[in-house]
Amino acid sequence: MTETPPLVQIEKLEKRFVHEGTEVEILKGIDLTVESGEMLCVVGASGAGKSTLLHLLGTLDLPTKGRILYDGLDVTQYSSGALAEFRNRSLGFVFQFHHLLPEFTALENVMMPGLIRGESRASVMQRAHELLAEVGLTHRLTHRPGELSGGEQQRVALARALVMKPRLVLADEPTGNLDSKTSEAMHEVFFRLNETRGTTFLIVTHSRELAASMPRVVTMRDGQIESDERRASKRAHIETQSPPETV
Repeated sequence: MTETPPLVQIEKLEKRFVHEGTEVEILKGIDLTVESGEMLCVVGASGAGKSTLLHLLGTLDLPTKGRILYDGLDVTQYSSGALAEFRNRSLGFVFQFHHLLPEFTALENVMMPGLIRGESRASVMQRAHELLAEVGLTHRLTHRPGELSGGEQQRVALARALVMKPRLVLADEPTGNLDSKTSEAMHEVFFRLNETRGTTFLIVTHSRELAASMPRVVTMRDGQIESDERRASKRAHIETQSPPETV
């Protein structure tokens, strides 16, 4: 029987830049495997290579050396068009700054990736409604970003990241601009969506609270993986039927 490959497999990943004539080595031979349905965070000091790793995983940049395999297929060999299609179909992104379109409502912002891909408006709208309900924003559908709190804007961004049903969501400091109460509420949303949808989350964070609650913590130092710790989550069980509190 053929063994199913992991969702993501990174092999000897290197990334170098040339800055003012000097070669700068950012990643130094990263090996990492992520299974479908996992939740893990990547931590480390500024300059450790966390965001560079995330951008390579998101196919927003290509490595200098090494391979990135999704379901056993090396995406570093894809053409630019094939990479764009892969990103749209298989990956979701949440960044520290939500990047919502200010002239559109919360519902329209969540629908945007599906509309850009040419899906029917009715189908995309239904999924967007469901996702905004899951993140506790049913009462904010027609509000524009400027009428939403920081936490609400980030929930909209998370719903938008999920609207194409990606198997993997990559989040770079998604609660970095939020206060502690709002950050905690967002963390609960991540766990809830992992439980209810089976979505894999890889989160780069400086939040000690989030890292302490995660079942897997990868620590980076000087462009390498220093440790990869798997443990029982310290997070209290959440009843998946109840929507999160809006913050």
